[in-house]
Amino acid sequence: MSAAPSSDVILQRMMSLHPKIIDLTLDRVWRLLAALGHPERDLPPVIHLAGTNGKGSTQAMIRAGMEAEGKRVHAYISPHLARFHERIRVAGELISEEALTAALDECWEANRGESITYFEITTCAAFLAFARTPADFTLLETGLGGRLDATNVVDTPALTVLTPISLDHQQYLGETIAEIAGEKAGILKRGVPCVVGPQPEAALDVIEARAARLGAPLLAQGQHWHVSEEHGRMVYQDESGLLDLPRPNLPGAHQVDNAGAALAALRRLGLGEAAFEAAVTRADWPARMQRLRRGPLTEAAPGIELWLDGGHNPAAGEALAHHLGTLPDRPTHLICGMLNTKDIRGYLAPLAGVARSLTAVSIPGEANTLPAEETARVAAAVGLAASEAPTVLAALTRIAAQDPSARVLICGSLYLAGGVLRENG
Repeated sequence: MSAAPSSDVILQRMMSLHPKIIDLTLDRVWRLLAALGHPERDLPPVIHLAGTNGKGSTQAMIRAGMEAEGKRVHAYISPHLARFHERIRVAGELISEEALTAALDECWEANRGESITYFEITTCAAFLAFARTPADFTLLETGLGGRLDATNVVDTPALTVLTPISLDHQQYLGETIAEIAGEKAGILKRGVPCVVGPQPEAALDVIEARAARLGAPLLAQGQHWHVSEEHGRMVYQDESGLLDLPRPNLPGAHQVDNAGAALAALRRLGLGEAAFEAAVTRADWPARMQRLRRGPLTEAAPGIELWLDGGHNPAAGEALAHHLGTLPDRPTHLICGMLNTKDIRGYLAPLAGVARSLTAVSIPGEANTLPAEETARVAAAVGLAASEAPTVLAALTRIAAQDPSARVLICGSLYLAGGVLRENG
């Protein structure tokens, strides 16, 4: 008797069910969920998050806070970095290979070969796993947009959260901030409160108009809650009072805003002091200004201060540049690989002021990688000394030989970051 297929085999098979990776509609998801008996109706209370930047970090902080108060939490994210299992956390633990294989198999059988995207069918698998395991909360992060995202099938979540909205994925979501905000705000539901992080005015106007139509109470930064960094601490204030907390453990000034949204969510959900402290001190979110301290890459360049970040749009570039500017003075070099769907000039322009050089790489195994020579060309155009290398390791080795005590940031894509984490153990 042959062995049962692994999750990797089933996932590869699922890639063939639709010619496009992204095709935004909810029809196929509704069809499969109905065939599965509507697991989305049996989820523990749902907190649904959308936004361009910060939704992953904000979700990680909310989860850390909930778990500090002994809550069992399901969590769904995308994309994964090293292994698909990272996308589905069941009652606090990454889904097991056995449970993932079973859920994927069941979705494959129920789908009966019909057209459905990879993200849609795997989201249905996550709902199956969540519906069958008791928990106190379910954290759902949208994959792309909101209105037509496969996660947007829960009629009445407990809470929605909108993190900062900026330009990204314009080919799917619209060319303007207002159009993109309209898609992201599609997760708002009638009567369900929504926590809103800092937004451009054009985005906030759209969000407020939709909330008014739906009677959805808004909890917006700058209006209903405020957060700031003061004397190395973080101060959060809303109508319930003031919280004086440690600075977020996730690096970057932008994480103060993300932490504020997480605290607003936790307060609205009725959690207490232990949750607030843990949200800012215990969150774990890899590849967001993550310091790499061990592994083959650090061993290959022992004097280098090595960082990894998966941000990939202009707002992420600005946040990175700001954070790099706050670090102790040290020559900074970039190793960058990006997808050909991104605004590379917009991403790199802010970084040109804080980095001495950029070494461009193509993303291994990624069909939509921007060729290294194109990344280098744009980097040079925005004022960065640019070169190319065949691999991240080759780039790092060359930088270490020329500047042995430098700071190096590997950046530009979550797909590149995932490859780095896999190779670095």
